[in-house]
Amino acid sequence: MINSKIDVLAIGAHADDVEIGMGGSIAKFVEQGLNVVVCDLTHAELSSNGTVEIRKEEARIASSLLGIHERIHLHMPDRGLYMKEEYIQEIVSVIRKYQPTLVFAPYFEDRHPDHGNCARLVEEAVFSSGVKKYVDPNQLDAHRVSSLYFYMINGFHKPHFVIDISNTFSKKRDSLLAYKSQFTKTTDSYNTPLVNGYVETVESRDRLMGKEVGVLYAEGFLSKKPLLIDRDLVGGTQ
Repeated sequence: MINSKIDVLAIGAHADDVEIGMGGSIAKFVEQGLNVVVCDLTHAELSSNGTVEIRKEEARIASSLLGIHERIHLHMPDRGLYMKEEYIQEIVSVIRKYQPTLVFAPYFEDRHPDHGNCARLVEEAVFSSGVKKYVDPNQLDAHRVSSLYFYMINGFHKPHFVIDISNTFSKKRDSLLAYKSQFTKTTDSYNTPLVNGYVETVESRDRLMGKEVGVLYAEGFLSKKPLLIDRDLVGGTQ
């Protein structure tokens, strides 16, 4: 496994997690010239709608719409993301291979247990990745991530900071609509919360986040450590 350096590694439990929580930010990062890699921990094989093959193709289309540099799928079990050392090691290998500056993961508090467990696994992996003597399966050199941030999937939480996605929200919406098996209701769809106006709910949340800071759309994020603002705030918008 060859090491390479990227700017952003966004990790989700399932395909569509990162699009829901930070699709607009990913598109914005790409427009700014940053390299973004997405890692889905599972193949979402227990998804009520769609198949593994369908969801992979939907993820490919969504990735193309957002300009994602590379998307990788690990083989952890859907609804089986428990705190296991082998899972932590797999994520450590990904972090050490791509050497991201920033890592994003779902927020801990979420109605879907896989999302919260994904957050815990990623947090453990980010820490272990920086430990020189921690050995991962691929025996890659230690890499210390600059910051770990958490995005929201389900629910609404008070963010520690937001990113203005007014100019990229259309790309986010298109990336979500690429997941037709998940968000488009058909006569064959199993009745889940996702096929009942879910995309509209995400849009409403992003609008509300934006209104809080005086922009059209924004995505909210949380951090376990203080944010350093290296600029003069006097005269700025509060």
